[in-house]
Amino acid sequence: MEVIQMSKLAKSIRLVGITLAFSLILNTLSQADEIDTRIGKLQFTHDFANGYPSSESVQKLYDEMDFQRASQAYLWSLPLVSFAEWQKAHEQTFGAKSGDVVVYDNYLAKRGILTANATTPYIISFFNLAETGPMVVEMPAGAAAGFADDMWQRPLVDMGQTGPDKGKGGKYIIVGPGQKAIVPKGAYRADSSTMNVFWGFRALDKDPAKADALLKALKIYPFAKANQPTAAHVVNIDGKEWSQTPPRGMDYWKSLHAIIQREPVQERDRFFMAMLKPLGIEKGKPFQPSERQTTLLTDGVLLGEAMAKANDFEKRLPEAHYADGTHWHFALVLDPSQRAQNYDQLDGRAAWFYEAVTTSSGMVTKTPGVGQVYLGTYKDKNGNWLDGANTYRLRVPANAPVNQFWSMTVYDVNSRTLIDNEKQQADRSSRMDLKKNDDGSIDLYVGPKAPDGWESNWVQSVPGRAWFSYFRLYGPTQAHFDRSWMLPDFQKQP
Repeated sequence: MEVIQMSKLAKSIRLVGITLAFSLILNTLSQADEIDTRIGKLQFTHDFANGYPSSESVQKLYDEMDFQRASQAYLWSLPLVSFAEWQKAHEQTFGAKSGDVVVYDNYLAKRGILTANATTPYIISFFNLAETGPMVVEMPAGAAAGFADDMWQRPLVDMGQTGPDKGKGGKYIIVGPGQKAIVPKGAYRADSSTMNVFWGFRALDKDPAKADALLKALKIYPFAKANQPTAAHVVNIDGKEWSQTPPRGMDYWKSLHAIIQREPVQERDRFFMAMLKPLGIEKGKPFQPSERQTTLLTDGVLLGEAMAKANDFEKRLPEAHYADGTHWHFALVLDPSQRAQNYDQLDGRAAWFYEAVTTSSGMVTKTPGVGQVYLGTYKDKNGNWLDGANTYRLRVPANAPVNQFWSMTVYDVNSRTLIDNEKQQADRSSRMDLKKNDDGSIDLYVGPKAPDGWESNWVQSVPGRAWFSYFRLYGPTQAHFDRSWMLPDFQKQP
C-alpha cells in the first residue's frame, strides 16, 4: 500500500513540475520582446503578448507566409498543371486541334506520359469546349477501357468495358459549364466543371489489328454538327520529343497561371486563389512577378516538389497498404471524385498526380474480373531505395490473378516516365515470351546488365539514377482481393 501511495505521490510531483515549467515558459514568452521561432528570431515593441512586431519581423513573417503558401499551392495544383502540360503538347508540339486524336503506341511516343503503360496503345484527345461547344464521342464496341476527365483529373464518365455501354459501344456527349445540349435517347451525357477536357482509351486486345479497327470506327465531332458525324481525325506524332511532366522553377507557375486563365475557379479552390494572389498569380491579370515574388515562388516550388516526393514515395496514407511484409503498396489511393467524408483528398491527390496521370472508376473498381490494379514500389526487400546501379530480381508467383494480363514497368524517378535506357524497353508482361521456372513462377530482373540466360526477362536500369516500378493487374480476380496471391518484393542480387 505504501509503495502505491508513494508512486501516486511521485506522479503528482512530476505533474506539478511539468505544469510549473510550462507556466514558466509561457510567462517568459509573454514577457520577452524577442522570441525564437522556426524561422529565426522575431522582435516586438514590448513583450510578445502586448507588443507589435517590428518592421523587420513583419517582413519576415509575410515572406514565410507567402513561401509556405507557394509550397502548398504546388501540391494543390499538380493535377491541373500536369494536364495543362499535356494539352499544351497536344496543341503546340503535335499541332493537334480540339477533338483531334493522337495515338501513343510505342516507347518513344509514351516516354512523355507520366507512368504510362508500356503494353497497350493509348488513343488520346483534348477538347476545348469553349471553342467547339459540347463534343460527341461515338465509342465503338470492343475490348477497350476509356473515359473523360475534367482538367482537375476528375472522371466525368467511363466508356467501353468499364462504362455504361459495357464494351458494346455507345454515344457520349461531353458538355461544358453553362453549355446546353439536348441528349438523344440512348446516349450518355457527361457534364464537365471545366472548359477543357481530357478524353482517351486503351485498346486491351493484344492483336494490333483489333486496336486499329477500334480507332477506325471511332467518331468524334462537335454536338453542333450531330447531323454530320465524322470519323476521328488522327494526328501523326512519330519521332517528336515531348513531356507532360510538370516543369520545375518559374515555368511551373507560368503553366499554372496560363491554365487558370482558361478555366472557371472551382468553389473549393477559392482559398487557394487567395493564397496565390500575393504571389502575383490571379485570374484575369497578367503574371508579372516582382523580384521578391520570384524568389518566394522559386523556393516554394522546390520545397513543394520535395514534399511531393516524401508524400508519394513514402506514403503515410493507411489505404495505401497492400499486405504485411512487403514494400509494394497501392499507388492509386484516391477516390476518383477526390472527395472523402468531411474533406477533399489533398495528400492522396498529390501523391498520385506527382507520379501518374488520369483517374477513372475502372481504375479503382473492386469488382473481380474487370478494371485495373496499380501496385507501386520504390524499395527492395531490405527497405532500401531502388538504385539503377544494382541488379534486382522480382519473382512473380504462378497463376497471377488476372483475366487479361499483368505487366511490370520501370520508371525514372526524375521524370516519372518510362525509364530512358539504351534498350528503349521499360516493361515485361505476361503477353511476352518470358522464361518460366519449373513451378510456373517467373523471375524478372532490373539492372544495368542482364543476368546470363535471362535477357528475355530483363529491363535495363541506368547507374546514377533512381527508379521505381508499377505492377499492373488487368481484370484482377478474387485471388488478388483476398490476398491468396501476393506479390513479393524486389531482391537485390549479389
